[in-house]
Amino acid sequence: MSETRDLLIEIGTEELPPKALTKLINAFEKGIGQGLKDAELSFEKIQAYAAPRRLAVVVSNVEIRQQDRLIERRGPAVSAAFDSEGQPTKAVQGFARSCGVEVDALGRLETAKGAWLVFKQQQQGAETSNLIGDILQKALAALPIPKRMRWGNLPGEFVRPVHWLVLLFGDEVIPLELLGVSAGRTTRGHRFHHPEQITITSPQAYAKQLLEQAYVMVDMAERQQEIRQQVEALGNKLGGQAVINQNLLEEVTGLVEWPVALSGEYDRRFLELPAEALISSMEEHQKYFAVRDKNNTLLPYFITICNIESKDPAQVIAGNERVILPRLSDAAFFWETDRKRPLADSQQQLKTIVFQNKLGSVYDKSQRVADLAAVIANQIGGDAPLAQRAAALAKCDLVTEMVGEFPDLQGIMGRYYARLDGEHDDVCEALDEQYLPRFAGDKLPQTKTGQALSLAEKLDTLVGLFGIGQPPTGVKDPFALRRAALGVLRIIIENKLDLDLEQLLTSALTGLGDIATKQNCVADVMQYLFDRLRGYAQEQGYQVDVFEAVLAIKPTKPVDFMDRLAAVAGFRQLEQAQALAAANKRIGNILRKNNVEQRDSVIDTNLLMEPTEQALADKVQSVKNQVAPLLAKSDYAAVLTALADMRDTVDAFFDQVMVMAEDEAIRQNRLALLNQTRALFLEIADISILQA
Repeated sequence: MSETRDLLIEIGTEELPPKALTKLINAFEKGIGQGLKDAELSFEKIQAYAAPRRLAVVVSNVEIRQQDRLIERRGPAVSAAFDSEGQPTKAVQGFARSCGVEVDALGRLETAKGAWLVFKQQQQGAETSNLIGDILQKALAALPIPKRMRWGNLPGEFVRPVHWLVLLFGDEVIPLELLGVSAGRTTRGHRFHHPEQITITSPQAYAKQLLEQAYVMVDMAERQQEIRQQVEALGNKLGGQAVINQNLLEEVTGLVEWPVALSGEYDRRFLELPAEALISSMEEHQKYFAVRDKNNTLLPYFITICNIESKDPAQVIAGNERVILPRLSDAAFFWETDRKRPLADSQQQLKTIVFQNKLGSVYDKSQRVADLAAVIANQIGGDAPLAQRAAALAKCDLVTEMVGEFPDLQGIMGRYYARLDGEHDDVCEALDEQYLPRFAGDKLPQTKTGQALSLAEKLDTLVGLFGIGQPPTGVKDPFALRRAALGVLRIIIENKLDLDLEQLLTSALTGLGDIATKQNCVADVMQYLFDRLRGYAQEQGYQVDVFEAVLAIKPTKPVDFMDRLAAVAGFRQLEQAQALAAANKRIGNILRKNNVEQRDSVIDTNLLMEPTEQALADKVQSVKNQVAPLLAKSDYAAVLTALADMRDTVDAFFDQVMVMAEDEAIRQNRLALLNQTRALFLEIADISILQA
């Protein structure tokens, strides 16, 4: 077993962008790991560390050098390597020169296709310490940094100025100049509690030394957990429960090296404002955690995470209380200003906001959405006038003062203002529900009005962008069409709405009028939705071939599609499934080769010559009668169970009947019989796609 050592790489910088810290360290860890693998250097594990002023990895048990390996290059065939007098040709001379040897030093390789000249050389593995510099530079170059910066006249560019570099391989420093600094074994502690340098004794001691000597909790996961525990404990102490937004928690984790939670208080008069407005103000501007009581009512407290252990925490708290006052006062001003006029009065202002150049203003879009929402509401048992009213008001809060300051409150503030205006409860809820689901796994609209509005909003956007020839690309999706498509599917499927997507897309296209010029727009959007549905189905545990079997017949109702998936997944567990899938594949191939497309082929019973084909015809008719009422109520599992009973009859047919009979009439009759057999299965899915 080859000798190994631990490796430490730490890059010390000015404060890194907190929202990007997780992405940066994940990419750095991946880059170093991949670099070692590409260099064929084995290692046991890699541990990433990150804090506001550093990115680091500790790699355990890295080989100290590459393994020696045999290099083998095949040259010209022996027959082409020498002329008639036995002298080397130019081809072999050039090959030998490229290998750095004389022709006489080349070996021979005998193969079934002849003899070849080869060059073989034992290549000694490079020292790991000589490879780390290149691995590190490639990892840094691959970091997701939108805009790199240069400082002073120093070489290189990075996300922030680099002040130190630690490169330890075992007990030894790897000498390297990078980004204007020389590698060493000294790092720096907390900017205030321990600004002095400390010497790292070994890679494995790195995190412990920073924690115990330098007031730096460098393990990001550990630091985040510490913050969560402190915030939760302080929330409980205040008689409530801290509101912990995961995005805020991650951002605060990227802001501090030594977290210390403190709580402050604000004037109770601000509690008259919507809780979401207060929380947004605290989180967005101050990075504070709000506190609720056991009834989910906001309490007049906040929790802040400091980066120091203050000798006078009361002064720190007082400073934070002074800072939060103008922020909450601004929110109160916006609230009072917005309440001076009804929400509906803002509709005309929407004409000045461009949704998309070709698709018109936000007002234009709201008119289209209103018509489509009414159609959907009628189909799902909702109230069409309420859906239209909700659509008319849906975007009005975009021009309010509150949403202008806190964009994340769109929809939420619309709900509050509509309620103050005396709008119907369903309309008020729909103004918020229109944006659901906001992210993967988010809750869905619960009111019929909200469901209709959310679906109409998303479908209009999808058809609109596809209709003007601007679908999302692999890297660009400015209108979040992927999220919209998945949202449409989840709302319909998980709320079990009996909606036909193709019909709805056609209605949306009609609403766009002459704006949509792209041919086959509805078909393109349907395919886009099917692609999203494929991922959704796989997350639900369905195999790819099961999905493809159902997709082959393109059901346009998502709930129906999922019902078919469940039935086919159950069918494939039956012992008859494999044989019937193979038989269907065989039937499909025969029908394609003979250009048989009519699913309603007529069978002439007078031409059924063999007992087994007569038996199959009888079985087809019997099963057709049996499954007709089951299909009527979409009991696909029961249909497939009935079809499974056809296996023996189908097998006997293929064993004893020659489909391609010489007599044209008999041949066509047998093709018609097979066509009707396959048509029974195609009522559910194309099971010939199922894999063994």
